[in-house]
Amino acid sequence: MKAVILAAGQGTRLRPLTDDRPKCLVELAGVSLLQRQCTILREAGIADITIVAGYRAEKFSPDGCRILHNPDYASTNMVATLFCAQEVLTGETDVIVSYGDIVYETRVLESVMACSAPVCLPIDIAWRSYWECRLADPLQDAETLKLDSQGCVRELGKKPRSYDEIQGQYMGLFKVRTDCVAKLFQIYTAMDRTARYDGKDFANMYMTSFLQHLIDIGWTVQSVSVKNGWLEVDTIEDLHLYERMHADGSLNRFCKLS
Repeated sequence: MKAVILAAGQGTRLRPLTDDRPKCLVELAGVSLLQRQCTILREAGIADITIVAGYRAEKFSPDGCRILHNPDYASTNMVATLFCAQEVLTGETDVIVSYGDIVYETRVLESVMACSAPVCLPIDIAWRSYWECRLADPLQDAETLKLDSQGCVRELGKKPRSYDEIQGQYMGLFKVRTDCVAKLFQIYTAMDRTARYDGKDFANMYMTSFLQHLIDIGWTVQSVSVKNGWLEVDTIEDLHLYERMHADGSLNRFCKLS
């Protein structure tokens, strides 16, 4: 199994910490987000790790990882960054795809690895308490995620009108099965480059928009339900909150840092 970590973004909402480094190299409790992910991946037996860099790419040290580059990081988004790793999306093994600004527990990763669907998507079904800790109005920041009776995702990434439209929260982590990996780029390049995807142009579409496209053309995107076990470090306020909670032990309620 391989892992691809998408780490090209500028992390503007984490400034000034990202003035001199990419977002994933910001530290949480003394350890960078990237190092935390790599440790969890390696402990699960995933040694083939690719990092797709962009902003401040010179700050990355390989440390056993393959470093690729999105030269257009300033004008593109996550999906374009993923396909800068096309050379490793060759289809001889499953691929874990992860955003660079998250951390997660081993149990979350293992639950995804155990799933055999074409695309496996861990979803946090206890997300609301986590969002309420971070935000005054969770509904303003959360996204829809609707499942069918088999637990397959039928919609994600839209603006919710109510909590009823959120059966779990997308984490920025998913797995693509071996026989489907090489098909991803073909599907991506066949998409309409003049269309808008959830309000974004082709180069800046969200990953949730691409996953929705896979669903719309008939791919099975299977949810894997977990309760918490992860964090996203989106803003400087997030980071300060987690540092305070880690110091008093309350962060374990949402994610246990290794």
